[in-house]
Amino acid sequence: MPEHFPWLTAIILFPLVASLLIPVLPDKDGKFVRWYAVGVGMADFFLMCFTFWRHYDASNASFQLAESYAWVPQLGFNWAVSVDGLSVPLVLLAGFVTTLAMFSAWQVDRRPRLFYFLMLVLYSAQIGVFVAQDLLLFFIMWEVELVPVYLLVNIWGGKKRRYAATKFILYTAAASIFILVAAIAMALYGGDNVTFDIATLATKNYSLGLELLLYAGLLIAFGVKLAIFPLHTWLPDAHGEASAPVSMILAGVLLKMGGYGLIRLNLEILSDAHIYFAPVLATLGVINIIYGALNSFAQTHMKRRLAYSSVSHMGFVLLGIASFTDLGINGAMLQMISHGLIASVLFFLAGVTYDRTHTMKMDEMGGIGQVMPKVFALCTIAAMASLALPGMSGFISELSVLVGVTTSDIYSSTFCTVTVFLASVGIILTPIYLLDLLKQVFYGEGKVICDIGNAKFENLEAEGTACFGTDCALPDESVYRDASPREVFIAACFLVVIIGIGFYPKIAMQMYDVKTVAVNAQVRESYTQISQTNPGIYAKGFLTPKIAESEVIPVLGALK
Repeated sequence: MPEHFPWLTAIILFPLVASLLIPVLPDKDGKFVRWYAVGVGMADFFLMCFTFWRHYDASNASFQLAESYAWVPQLGFNWAVSVDGLSVPLVLLAGFVTTLAMFSAWQVDRRPRLFYFLMLVLYSAQIGVFVAQDLLLFFIMWEVELVPVYLLVNIWGGKKRRYAATKFILYTAAASIFILVAAIAMALYGGDNVTFDIATLATKNYSLGLELLLYAGLLIAFGVKLAIFPLHTWLPDAHGEASAPVSMILAGVLLKMGGYGLIRLNLEILSDAHIYFAPVLATLGVINIIYGALNSFAQTHMKRRLAYSSVSHMGFVLLGIASFTDLGINGAMLQMISHGLIASVLFFLAGVTYDRTHTMKMDEMGGIGQVMPKVFALCTIAAMASLALPGMSGFISELSVLVGVTTSDIYSSTFCTVTVFLASVGIILTPIYLLDLLKQVFYGEGKVICDIGNAKFENLEAEGTACFGTDCALPDESVYRDASPREVFIAACFLVVIIGIGFYPKIAMQMYDVKTVAVNAQVRESYTQISQTNPGIYAKGFLTPKIAESEVIPVLGALK
């Protein structure tokens, strides 16, 4: 194929175009549609792997595989896509998680055509967010992604699915307005040449007051998606009611859009404002870690416990972004990748457990470890990865963030010590609530019951219950069979990558290391300039700006 082939456009549009064929496919029972959707997902994922293997240079921090086509020239709006070290790992994560999520939705028998159509549209929108080089295109892809998620939760969710779906769309759509306002403000700033090109916007010299306003607005928009306290309350409800495949995408990919946006826009474009907001991010990160862990321990609903665990783990992303160190930002990227894999397999296994027990209340489970040893073993390995066991990806990502904050020469030693100590409290709480989850689900003595009560199958909708799959049964008819080969394969795909990154982190880090170093160098240059004119930017004794004069020249030289 020629070098100028539009690889990224093909990767984005292939699932979308393929989804349009689903309504006309000859299929009566949904079996062909599911194979078709999984095949499309696999083909697109392999296309990603081939494209980045052949045409992406990890040693180059600039944008690559750039494509630009005029869409609405009067508004300066273009179909502009490209990738760099921030995009590539998250594009691969989205393709990997979404494909396996569709494979895990094997039991969907209610409106299967619509289900897989929405999953493929969501697939395209996710990729579009991570590769958009035009800020208006970024916003459009961000909005397109909301519609399939809303419908997937609202149609195939649990008893309170309508409430959860409505809360999700209200939170995320309202927050998205800040992205649109920021995009328009940056495009119009500095003259008559209106442009939404992200690379061009990064070169503009915004006033500090405008930067602070833009940063605050984008922090709200991305904070909702990243589930930053107190903007997180939609997440436990969405996870609690969504089916397992949708929860896999919510935790594995959608949360990472918030972290990606913070690094792409807040750090790269608004680096001066980041100097003022960095302590706020670090503080919010610590709150997320502890608050999420404590709330997770208080949950009796299995998926809500995992949802609050995600809130806790996203705190490490905020800490890494606020660290002012190469290792810290590197750790934030690795934490997004690691958590995307770990959370996906945990929610998948929660769905596997639900298919057998028909309940998510842990106090109603118990003793199923003996009759489902494979499920128990897989859940245990996934839980060990989530609690950052050495040899798992979660360990190296959280360690990188903590070491990055500890070694930061921007903050005072007092601030670093307090921050790391409080974050460590969250690390201690994590194994407590995860091991307690394993104990209640697999070792407890609770009675397993079905959440459809005494309803008959033909009256499920009348009872207000949307039972996912075809494995609904009354309690006395339940059969606790172990994990099938398909389910073992899906879980193994995640766990192999998690353990591989844990033992050899360079697998992931080499894709983005050069880029994160360049981003941090830019942020440190902004700090150097601001601290020279405003040495009291951080309160003395707690956040004292201290950067050695000998480091000013190397930092500036790294950007030339």
